[in-house]
Amino acid sequence: MDFDRHCAEIVTQAELLATELADAELTTPVPSCPGWTLGALVRHLGGGHRWAAEIVRTRATAPVPDDQVRQVDGDDSGPLPGAWLVEGASLLASALREAGPDAEVWVPFHYRTASFYARRFTHETLVHRADATLAAGLGFHAGPEVVLDAIDEWMELEALPEHFEFRPEKREILGDGRSVGFEAGEHAWFVDLGGSAVTWERGRRGAAATVRGALTDLLLVLYQRKDAQDVVGDPAWFKSWQTHVRFG
Repeated sequence: MDFDRHCAEIVTQAELLATELADAELTTPVPSCPGWTLGALVRHLGGGHRWAAEIVRTRATAPVPDDQVRQVDGDDSGPLPGAWLVEGASLLASALREAGPDAEVWVPFHYRTASFYARRFTHETLVHRADATLAAGLGFHAGPEVVLDAIDEWMELEALPEHFEFRPEKREILGDGRSVGFEAGEHAWFVDLGGSAVTWERGRRGAAATVRGALTDLLLVLYQRKDAQDVVGDPAWFKSWQTHVRFG
């Protein structure tokens, strides 16, 4: 998906969450986000949209305070604040469109332009919509092109070498012959852990463990929102790999 589609999808996913969860209780626990209620999740997501919008709008060159993202306590009485959530998503999309994909702003890691926030908050909103719908006992559905892009982004971010600096113990998953595959019909990904860094590519290769399933299920498995149901090869190795994966 391109920059314009990402901008649109941020709003679309927020609107879907607001619509699908309109009748949900904000006190509903969210098992995939331990300690959070549905109200906390919405406050986190809406705060995140506004935080990123400020970065893009002001062309920030350094991190801006993210209290509105991390401090999620609040009033869980009343209905889900759907209009407020969509407003934040719209503010971010508008700021991104005005800035353009190549506007230089502060971004984590080696990224330097607003395009990072367009893609990142598309999938931040998508996955938190999954958290919310699953918590409410609803089915989670998303378009295949959105899920494909979300999986590609997960692969890219999880492979960043900076993770070894933050969590040196992650190096334990590296080793000769170690790899993980993911397959959903015609789509496949291969994660190679046999060298000194994590690398990935689209396509099928012989992996030590391969997870198979529907496209959306693979996304939820990668984000550890769902257990893998069909693991070919060494399921124990796959579980070990998962314990060292923390992105998302």
